[in-house]
Amino acid sequence: MTRDLHVKPLTSDTFRDLETLFAQKGCSFARDCWCMGYRLSGKVTPPEGKSLKDYRKQLIRKRARQDPAAGLIGYDTDGEPVGWVSFGPREEFARLKRSPVMKPVDDTPVWSIVCFVVPSPHRGQGVAAQMLDHAVTFAKDNGATAIEAYPIDKPERSAPQFLWFGVPSMFEKAGFVEIARRKPERPVMRLTLT
Repeated sequence: MTRDLHVKPLTSDTFRDLETLFAQKGCSFARDCWCMGYRLSGKVTPPEGKSLKDYRKQLIRKRARQDPAAGLIGYDTDGEPVGWVSFGPREEFARLKRSPVMKPVDDTPVWSIVCFVVPSPHRGQGVAAQMLDHAVTFAKDNGATAIEAYPIDKPERSAPQFLWFGVPSMFEKAGFVEIARRKPERPVMRLTLT
């Protein structure tokens, strides 16, 4: 079953919906990372009295007040948040620069898609694929000329909670092509926008 989703960008007004989404079953990784893991680089020391998790949440809340949006929240027909995609201009993701797998392939200015979050009850319904389609449209509308993704490509089936990068077939269906593979199970895929 595929759901028809509508999306909203992450803003101060929609931040509460992101909290609701991340509080759902199957989103424990998201509750720890708050999609800041790739926006930060190196050892991160939170301010005294704050846990790393709370500090990351504070940072994404602050990022929600900036443009372009750090991601999109997908809503079902009842208005409930059921999906999230984190993306943005590559330079926003400090960790990508030093990653042996996801470092730049060339000098092309790209937007990077780094994370999908879909709570357990909503998986297997096409939510991530729809979030990808909306992310591509949003990036294009905000001046992106190319988008990269870094999916997991394993011969055996991975547990859904470990597929926050997505899978190659989802990106292929959206027109992405593999442009590098520095590790057997980690292709770099790109969609050139015209």
